[in-house]
Amino acid sequence: MSERTGYNIVDQYGLYFVTFTIVGWVDVFSRKECKQIIIDALRYCIANKGLVVHAYVIMESHIHLILSATEESQGLSAIIRDFKKHTSKEILKWVRQGGRESRKEWMLIVFKYHAKYNKRNAEYQVWQQDNRPKELYYPRFIMQKIGYIHRNPVVAGIVDEVGAYLHSSARNYQGRADYLLEIQVIDFGVQEGFIPM
Repeated sequence: MSERTGYNIVDQYGLYFVTFTIVGWVDVFSRKECKQIIIDALRYCIANKGLVVHAYVIMESHIHLILSATEESQGLSAIIRDFKKHTSKEILKWVRQGGRESRKEWMLIVFKYHAKYNKRNAEYQVWQQDNRPKELYYPRFIMQKIGYIHRNPVVAGIVDEVGAYLHSSARNYQGRADYLLEIQVIDFGVQEGFIPM
């Protein structure tokens, strides 16, 4: 019997709010190298797979995004599958190589433990299966989700203001040039520099 949560991407070319969470809420993204794995993978999916990123934030153990897919792509589900598969491999490779990660053995134990309870994984599981996609239709709800994404680092006490956090799309929405990832800002027809709150 498969686990079903009631959350599915029905319209493969619709606009969705999704959350990707590391198993056991392991804080892999407290390391800048792991954040860079995500940025690089998003850039690749934008350039080569038809992914459209409208908003994002990379927190310590999870990522929130607002995504869609171009009509020429295979659809959002396929892109997400490929993104998570690739980033899992890259994160595991980084952990195994040790680098700056002093918790290597512990992380591998956690990833192995979660894979044991999931038939889809052979040895390790990095991401939780459920992305909890929510299709976005209405401007007010879209604005609320963008605000939620951008306020995450402030609520977590990492920064004092949304634009101060480098690993989010807040700077894109502020019209600044010092952002990490080129995204497709959702235009609400309001003045430049407006960040939905």
